Order: sequence, then structure tokens, then C-alpha cells
Amino acid sequence: MTPDFWHDRWQTNRIGFHEAEANRLLVAHFSQLEVSAGDRVFLPLCGKTRDVAWLLAQGLQVVGAELSRLAIEQLFEELELVPDITELGPLTRFEAQDITMFVGDIFDLDAQTLDRVDAIYDRAALVALPQDMRARYSQHLITITGGARQLLISFDYDQSRMDGPPFSVHTGEITHLYAGQYSVVPIARTPATDRMKERCDAIETVWVLR
Repeated sequence: MTPDFWHDRWQTNRIGFHEAEANRLLVAHFSQLEVSAGDRVFLPLCGKTRDVAWLLAQGLQVVGAELSRLAIEQLFEELELVPDITELGPLTRFEAQDITMFVGDIFDLDAQTLDRVDAIYDRAALVALPQDMRARYSQHLITITGGARQLLISFDYDQSRMDGPPFSVHTGEITHLYAGQYSVVPIARTPATDRMKERCDAIETVWVLR
């Protein structure tokens, strides 16, 4: 899966993965992250998710990484914020108040540039990547965040019935990817809703990684 795939999705507005409101599973299980006002939460491959606005409203600092500059420009417009923009080699940093977004390939983001991370919320990153990229991604995420605790949402469905993304990532794979660093605990399983439900029967699982 190439960067052009995602750039095309944003340019043509084929963003069925984007939700109009904060994700219901984030709202229901956010407390599992055990963060306090002022803590810094990282959202990998975040797009222009409304989860950002919800997290900011909890008094948190939000930092994200996203390939599409268009998505981040739209995010700041929707938040009615004018960002300071800084070029950092292969990355571009957008900043305003309690929000920092890095535009570019997440594999170009290092721990020093990212800075402190108190927790990770991964709703759209792991499931956006094909299987041959997920091991590299999960290890990179651990490295750049110092193994910060995670709230992770995954899909489980018959991959032969639907092409990803979002991809089906089964329990065994998540355990394999993360058990070396974390205790991996599923805390909720629920039928997928909205556009995912229209495409196939799927189960969403919420994981806490500590």
C-alpha cells in the first residue's frame, strides 16, 4: 500500500473511514488510558478525526501523525485554529495551542521530534495497514513513544469477503505484535456499526495495552 493510495483517497474525498462525531468506543472506554488534564496523547495516522476535538475538550494535549497534508489542513479549519507551520526535513509540523500534528510518513518520525507521549490512542492506524507492514509499524510506535500505554481498536471479520482498509487484525496477531512489550487485555467486543456494518459483519474489539 503506497502513499499515493491515501493521497488519492483524500483528494477524491473517499474517506468513509472518517466519522462525523467522536468515536463511540473512545468515549466509552477513554478512562482506561488513565490520563489527566495536560497529558499528551498520540494519535497515529489520525486523518482529521473528530476524536481530536473530543480529546482537546478533556483538557489533554493532542499530537498526531498523518500522511495527508490536506487532512490536517481540514482538521485545523474545522477546529477554527490557525497553525504555526514548520518544515522538519521530510515532515511538516502544524501547531496551535494544545495540538501538534506531523504531516508525512510516520516512519520518518522519531522519538526526539515527537517528544513526550503519555498515552496512545490507535483507532485507525494498525487496521489501516496491510499485514506485511503491521510488525514494522507496531515496533516503530513502541520505539518513538517509549512504550506508552495504548487504547487500541481493531476489526475482526472474514477478510475474504471484503478488501481492507480497514483490515481484519485477529487476536493472535495483536498478541504477537504487542505481548513482548505490554500486557494485552481486550476490554470490550461489539458489532461494528455505520459504514463498516454495511460492508460486512465485523466485530470491533477495544484493547488496553499497559
